[in-house]
Formats: sequence, structure tokens, C-alpha cells
Amino acid sequence: MKMGSTTYQRMDFWDAKNYALITDNTKPAMKWTISELKKRGKTVYVIDLSDKPEPGNLKKVSDLPVGVDRAILGITKTDPGDLIPGLKEKGITKIWLHWNTETEKALQTCKAEGLECVTEHCPMLYLGSGFSIHGMHRTIAKMTGKY
Repeated sequence: MKMGSTTYQRMDFWDAKNYALITDNTKPAMKWTISELKKRGKTVYVIDLSDKPEPGNLKKVSDLPVGVDRAILGITKTDPGDLIPGLKEKGITKIWLHWNTETEKALQTCKAEGLECVTEHCPMLYLGSGFSIHGMHRTIAKMTGKY
């Protein structure tokens, strides 16, 4: 099962005021995503599922306040599909599954829960700016029609 998203949906994803970001520290771009969202004045709730969570980060989905708009999941040690129902309970309606972290369970759960789901893209492809590895990736993606 594959869920696609349009360029508009991927760009529109970043128009919210607050985000839940779930990491287990296996996807380096998640730290850059947190930093970039904060630079843009967004409220970011980080749920750190790693063995050594950073001080101040939440440790489970149930710790999130109600009313968070969107969630970005960049985890490989846990199936993201296990967390999606709890995210919906908190009011999240749009999920971004970081590139190469999509699982069948996550995709099926998003569909079953009626959640919009962005897949197959790194958040930094849309958040990054200037000359960087993500800027080069963005340019290549645009040239090849994969943006």
C-alpha cells in the first residue's frame, strides 16, 4: 500500500502553528527539522523515544497537550503505526512520515483513522534554505519532478 501526497500538501503541511515531532535519534534530519521549525516561530513538542532522551523532551505521545496541529515521525526502532491512534486522540489530523520510515501498518492506520499522510520525503526538502545538502537535494528533486 502506498499513500501519495501532492507538492501542495507537502508545502501546506508547514503552515500550522504547532507540531509534534517524534524521534528516536536515528534520522539526523529530525534535529534540523526541530531547529528550522523553531526558527520559523513554530511551537514544537519533541517526543524522544531514544534510549537517552534529551532533558525537556516528552517521552510518550500521551504527554502531548491536546490541540497540536501536525506530527512528524522520524523513527526506525518502533513502528510509527503504533503511535498514530494516540496522535489522533490529541487532535492531530496531518502526519508526515519521514522518508524511509513508512511502514504498512503506519500507512494503513493513517488511512483507517482518516488522517492526511505525507510520505516518501524528508521534511528538510521543504524546510531547508540556502546552500546545503538539503538545498542540493531540493534542486535535484525539482529538476527530476520528484519535489
